[in-house]
Amino acid sequence: MAKQFFANVKSVLSGDTLVLTSQNNPSAERIFSLAFVTGPHLKREGDEPFAFQSRDYLRSLVVGKVVQCTILYTIPSSGREYGVAQLKDGTQLPDELVKAGWLKVREDAGRKEESEEVLQRLETLRSLEASAKGDGKGLWEGVGGVIEVQNDISSLDISEWKGKPIDGIVERVLSGDRLLMRLKLSDKKHSQVMTLVAGIRTPTTERVNQSTGQTQPAEEFGNEARSFVEQRLLQRDVKVEIVGTSPQGQLIASILHPRGSIAEFLLADGLARCNDFHSTLLGSKMAPLRAAEKKAQGAKLRLHKDHVAKADGGSSSDMIVSKIQGADAIFVRTKNGAEKRINLSSVRGPRTNEPSEAPFRDEAKEYLRKKLIGKHVKVSIDGHRPASDDFEARDVATVTEKGKNINLMLVQDGWCSVIRHRKDDTDRAPNYDELLAAQEKAKEEGKGMWSGKASKAKTYVDVSESVQKAKIQLSTLSRQKKVPAVVDFCKAGSRFTILIPREGIKLTMVLAGVRAPRAPRLPQEKGEPFGQEALDLANRRCNQRDCEIDVHDIDKVGGFIGDLYINRESFAKILVEEGLASVHQYSAEKAGNANELLAAEQRAKEGRKGMWQDWDPSQEEGDEVETAEVEPTKDAAPADKRARDYREVVVTNIDSNGKLKIQEIGKGTSALELLMNEFKKFHIDPKNSKPLGNAPKTGEFVAAKFSADGQWYRARVRANDRAAKVAEVVYIDYGNTEKIPWSSLRALDQPQFTTQKLKAQATDAVLSFIQLPTAPDYFSDALNYIAEVTDGRSLVASFDFVDTKEGLSYITLFDDKKSGSGGSSTFADSINKDVVANGHALVPKKLKAWERGRASEEVLKKLREVEAQAKADRMGMWEYGDITED
Repeated sequence: MAKQFFANVKSVLSGDTLVLTSQNNPSAERIFSLAFVTGPHLKREGDEPFAFQSRDYLRSLVVGKVVQCTILYTIPSSGREYGVAQLKDGTQLPDELVKAGWLKVREDAGRKEESEEVLQRLETLRSLEASAKGDGKGLWEGVGGVIEVQNDISSLDISEWKGKPIDGIVERVLSGDRLLMRLKLSDKKHSQVMTLVAGIRTPTTERVNQSTGQTQPAEEFGNEARSFVEQRLLQRDVKVEIVGTSPQGQLIASILHPRGSIAEFLLADGLARCNDFHSTLLGSKMAPLRAAEKKAQGAKLRLHKDHVAKADGGSSSDMIVSKIQGADAIFVRTKNGAEKRINLSSVRGPRTNEPSEAPFRDEAKEYLRKKLIGKHVKVSIDGHRPASDDFEARDVATVTEKGKNINLMLVQDGWCSVIRHRKDDTDRAPNYDELLAAQEKAKEEGKGMWSGKASKAKTYVDVSESVQKAKIQLSTLSRQKKVPAVVDFCKAGSRFTILIPREGIKLTMVLAGVRAPRAPRLPQEKGEPFGQEALDLANRRCNQRDCEIDVHDIDKVGGFIGDLYINRESFAKILVEEGLASVHQYSAEKAGNANELLAAEQRAKEGRKGMWQDWDPSQEEGDEVETAEVEPTKDAAPADKRARDYREVVVTNIDSNGKLKIQEIGKGTSALELLMNEFKKFHIDPKNSKPLGNAPKTGEFVAAKFSADGQWYRARVRANDRAAKVAEVVYIDYGNTEKIPWSSLRALDQPQFTTQKLKAQATDAVLSFIQLPTAPDYFSDALNYIAEVTDGRSLVASFDFVDTKEGLSYITLFDDKKSGSGGSSTFADSINKDVVANGHALVPKKLKAWERGRASEEVLKKLREVEAQAKADRMGMWEYGDITED
């Protein structure tokens, strides 16, 4: 008796052969061929005529259905089973296909058969065949039936079919996201290509490595994903919407079953993850896929079993942007004043190590600065990056300003690219697909760093690098009012680095008329009281802001003195009003803003703000009365009397012998500025480029070309090397010296530039009442200390004695930042005293004539006390004890 069984039809190989699976074990497969008949076959090298039509007729009848099979015989050599089958609706196979003309009855069928039942069945089949043949059905049509099948994607015109639904059949399922598709382009032309399911990535299935022959195991849920697709799509009719091709040349398409997209079903069951690389191809169609994935994540299905959901709510807050670190990183200040760094979610600014991106870094940063600095923004935290070897811990967030998504704007304008996240990385922008689409559009339109044209890097010349450069630029800036600029960096409460884009320069700006406490340079250092607070205020109000500046003058190190306006308001006034700076009346009056600043200082005092928190009005009045009473006293120290003759100076150089070169501000510097402007014009003119006619003589005044900036200055020849034709010159207006070739010298015989017209502005001076050490190391330390305390400082000098015979002034120097205006300073506030206190000088045993007598007793007494304390503390030269005892 013939064996019967029930099975599910998985697929159809041809019009006469089925692939069956067990109802109890879907992974168990068997091939079952229909007995007594034959049909045309599909082949790789080319299908036989009517092969597709024959198979398709059977496919439409049986795939996915249950059939009752009866095995009539088995071929011993191959084990192939032959028989007949019946569907639940009573349809008989192969009878139905023979009747439709898609199968032929084999000529040798039944020759050795003795069974009456079989012979009767054969008779029925031959009768059906004769009827089909007579009607010209199926194979018996005789003509046509050939379909051109192309197996190479290169033969498919993607642009023609992109976006159009194509009828297709899933021929094979390699994995959940890789299908072999037959695309029915027309009745006579099909294309059979490997196709990636758009928008998803599923785990890989078990496969054999062709190069090694080893079997690679499937990833977790890889086989389940393939079975999921096979059960629903294998040899089913689907609609195929082509969206593009992969970098490997494989077709990417959406596969649509009448019940919906297979990608959504896979995602919803936790058998796939969204593929970010397909987002730009799908556009708005990516949204339902993300929603399906999110649903599976929430339910922790399969691939998402370990998913940790991000907390909703409470992660969005209003903040102020305090600093732009780069095109993708900002610092924000919260309502309680705390500052934190935020990285923009899913976007990345131009990278330094990418040659095509690096030139755009500054432009991208400037774009973001103009958009955000000082603005109120809404920060929505999307995730947190833990600290690693190369990076600190940081939050990633979406930033919006007045409802505009800044992350998106940066990508749209081509100043940021979109980060390709890992498949399990959920710390990403909620509008990630929109960002990817914006990036593709920016690339197409050639915006920002996608323009292909590397922008010329903006370079700024540092005009505060030297006094000479500063002087040259001063004449230009001082003639302009409210020069547009940008605060690049806050060095201290009253000292800034300023960029002036239209001039292509950067400079150090010092606020005129105020003194702010010194802030610590390093976290472990200790600055002056309220120095850090002053710097913090400057950073909050000024850092990276657009501003306007008025320049009045320069200091001795090339800093520009003037006013800084933020939103048309003087920052010096703001600083004073907050009690974080005091008014330097002398320089304030010189700058013309004394009344405004003094009024602001009075308000700060009355409000007990900052440095005035312990201010006592009665104490201030008492000091004034006491000063008035002391002035007429005959016994007052002469140094205090001479303090009324203070003059504002700058130290321009310190000679190797310890002598200072100083300029008196206001006495000749304005005339020098005018002279140098004319001097520069004179030497630029080629007509005046005549070199010296003879070898220069020692003591001769010449015009010398300074090696540092290539500009011409007045100088005097100090020494000559006739063999090398090199002269040592001293620049008479600044005091510095250098050796230069004779070719860099010109005659200084023009009446308008001689020392008779304007005397040399750099004069010699030494510090009064002190003696520098003779030991070379300690002497060098002393010079370095004096340079440090005078460098970049606004100084006032008391001229204690002027030796006209030697051309040398003995002075007491005061740092007016500490001591106040000249008339109220005492020797206890002086730099002279500080040099001794730090062990870099001692009180001389042998005094000069002018230092002896009652007039200097008070000063010398104070100095000896300071010296004794320095010895006790082993400061400077006293580190090994009292060297004078030897």
